[in-house]
Amino acid sequence: MDTHSLLINTLLFLGAAVVVVPLSRLLKLGTVLGYLIAGLCLGPYGIGVFTEAEGILHFAELGVVLLLFLIGLELEGPRLSQTRTAMLRFGLPQLLVTVALIGGAVYLLGVSANLALVIGLALALSSTAFALQLMGERREFSTAHGQAGFAVLLTQDIAVIPILALLPFLGGGAPDTPVWISAAAVVGLVVVARFGLRPLLGYVARSAVPELFTAATLFVVMGAALAMSEAGVSMALGAFLVGIALADSEFKHQLESDIEPFKGLLLGTFFMAVGLGLDLGVVAANPLTIVAGAVALVAIKGAVLVAVARANGIPLASALLLGGLLAQGGEFAFVIFAEAGALGLLAPGMAGVLVATVTLSMALTPLLVWAAGAVIRPPSMDNEPIQPGEARPIIIAGFGRFGQMVGRVLGSLRINFTAIESSFEQVAFVRRFGHKVFFGDVTRLDTLKAAGIDNARLFILAVDDVDTSVACAELIRHHYPDLPIYARARNRNHSFRLLDLGVTELTRETMLSSTELARHVLEHEGYPVGQAEGIIRQWRRYDESLLREQSQFHTDESSLVASAQQAARDLEKLFEADASAKR
Repeated sequence: MDTHSLLINTLLFLGAAVVVVPLSRLLKLGTVLGYLIAGLCLGPYGIGVFTEAEGILHFAELGVVLLLFLIGLELEGPRLSQTRTAMLRFGLPQLLVTVALIGGAVYLLGVSANLALVIGLALALSSTAFALQLMGERREFSTAHGQAGFAVLLTQDIAVIPILALLPFLGGGAPDTPVWISAAAVVGLVVVARFGLRPLLGYVARSAVPELFTAATLFVVMGAALAMSEAGVSMALGAFLVGIALADSEFKHQLESDIEPFKGLLLGTFFMAVGLGLDLGVVAANPLTIVAGAVALVAIKGAVLVAVARANGIPLASALLLGGLLAQGGEFAFVIFAEAGALGLLAPGMAGVLVATVTLSMALTPLLVWAAGAVIRPPSMDNEPIQPGEARPIIIAGFGRFGQMVGRVLGSLRINFTAIESSFEQVAFVRRFGHKVFFGDVTRLDTLKAAGIDNARLFILAVDDVDTSVACAELIRHHYPDLPIYARARNRNHSFRLLDLGVTELTRETMLSSTELARHVLEHEGYPVGQAEGIIRQWRRYDESLLREQSQFHTDESSLVASAQQAARDLEKLFEADASAKR
């Protein structure tokens, strides 16, 4: 394909996504369905620009690889241990029972045992992208069904790895590469990822060139995927293992923010390629089968989810919402069907019916959630205690000498926080003392989102650089106008700029230390301790009041100078009057 044709095809893909996906979200259908519809519009049953989806699908599978890498990054040791119980209570029973019911039903319809197992495994998976989007829009992550839903989705996402590894064996024999070579490759990748990637990423981070770190991130993920592919193992497995190896590293949030745009674009391309390959001829020939399949899928999964939730003590209202949120088929079903087709397990006609069935089940999800919420209103969760640093974290931006002092106070009281620091040398140094701090750029919205700012209860802005501090505050105020910001200011001008942005609380870094020194000087000059403390308190109050008054006209230099001169005279008179009163 020449450059001109490549540009035209790329333009058509991007244009279709730009037009259709926002419309799909406006109709509450979600982005996944939007991409599927956009691909369908470009295919042989749309305007007919593309007639072959296979090549695009292979390229777009990189989106799935990046998604698995991000899922691996989320499996940090403490977080995984915290959710392990919920995964065993909710996720594993849902998966096993759903596979048994769907696989058994398909087998009774005359499908081979191997194919029935593949279909059961694929359809037991829900849409992570779809469900998380709905829970986020409805602010339900801290509810009972939201927490259970996250555990179910995490279990399913982890299960994708062994499912993909199992497919070659179900396809009629062992894979081309001997098992021992594949096993050795997996072990080798884990060792390299665990002990070799941090020094590499640290080396790149020290260059302080943001695009190089992005390049290094893509190099690591794609390199791992390619290495696993050459060893006869799923590319997704390689990315997943690397993600787990880096989950507790100081680079976690920066890796997430660097990968997210590529993941979203390539995953969208994958869904468009699935839509492009959707055979409407098969759909038109089997409308009743597809509708019946979608309804049966939603009914079976919904019933299993409600039963599992109720068995674990979740109220009926929340259980119904959980069933509505996760009853649909998921994006990984498309991946499994594509892989099963390539292995000869799944005929194209049946694949078309299954893809259409999953797509229709996704379209039904908003309706199911609305219906469940209309039948029974879920109990309010407003009075439930929130674990610090979990559901609603405190974020500290900048973990130098100032941020560390704040963090040490919080840590001594066992108040959890997430710290982000842009200097890799500082991150490496602080981590040696046991502090948990991540490498990242706080002026990037994706980095802040990766740190959990969407659900944060407080943001501490302790960045040393004035321009970076102001840029971060401006970004937060634009996207999160109600989030409390407690900010550090280096000097008076920095204070004015932050006050203009409406920070909640402002602390000038030298104010307390310099006035404390002044108090000691007064005591040395013969002032009694109580009087010296009173003078300093009065001076601080006056200066804080003056600072906020001057912030109204700080851009006018002549007014600022006149105000400072008048303030000096007023303060002198104030202390003279106070001294006279005491005499």
